[in-house]
Amino acid sequence: MTDTLDADEIARVRAFNRAVTTRIGALEDHYLGSARSLGSSRVLWEVAGDGRDVREIRERLELDSGYLSRLLRSLEREGLVTLASSASDSRVRTVLPTEAGRAERAELDRRSDALAAALLEPLSPGQRTRLADAMDTVVRLLDASLVQVEAADPGSDDARRCLAAYYDELARRFPGGFDPGRSLHPDTREFTEPTGRFVLARLRGRAIGCGAVLFHDGAPAYVKRMWVDDAVRGMGVGRRILAALEDAAREHGAASVTLETNASLTEAIAMYRASGYVEVEPFNDEVYADHWFEKALG
Repeated sequence: MTDTLDADEIARVRAFNRAVTTRIGALEDHYLGSARSLGSSRVLWEVAGDGRDVREIRERLELDSGYLSRLLRSLEREGLVTLASSASDSRVRTVLPTEAGRAERAELDRRSDALAAALLEPLSPGQRTRLADAMDTVVRLLDASLVQVEAADPGSDDARRCLAAYYDELARRFPGGFDPGRSLHPDTREFTEPTGRFVLARLRGRAIGCGAVLFHDGAPAYVKRMWVDDAVRGMGVGRRILAALEDAAREHGAASVTLETNASLTEAIAMYRASGYVEVEPFNDEVYADHWFEKALG
């Protein structure tokens, strides 16, 4: 559920957007004095090194397929990139930079550095630090706003990668290691409708977290396999996943949700308590559990 947005906050965000687009020259047809727009320059910048799949560029920049195709055709006509189909899958196209494209990318980097320096140069050292810190915060919060949590197949490649990373982390953090075969519910097929639900959190198309819930008629729903990638911790992704699992439990008529965790997972314990979970007596024989929690669903 989304909190009511504050009108003043919306106005401040819009003011920020206007200030940034004007200051960095996003409104100009020729970005940084080049022959192309900001959108075209940004796509060229993404086609770095040995190239990149078209799908990955689209997900990273959140561009419409048609618009991205037009930008790529324009860059191709300029001789800056080439497009090639995968030998194994003709549907997968890769954008490769030409020598001219690499040279143009280097020039784009030079001009971008100059623009950044122009933003910082008039400021005092303290102001520069404050601005850079504020920009870091903005980037992280914007990333947080882009995270999407959605139901997924626990047998999918992304789900398996997340679960493998989760098991590896537990093996490192638990004093005695971790064997998923000894933990309750090792068969992820349980986490599919109608008996359960598995969710993935994604950022720009990449899976960065997961979680699952089991439904029990007339009994609390049961949350399991909560994990978030280290790179995005502190962005509220875990709370988003947990909220999605609670919503799923409500949809299936559960009056409460239960979960257990290990004492080594101090961040998870803090999040559960902050999310309204209260510690209860052990309700199962999970060998890796030290704490058991329950939350009533409103």
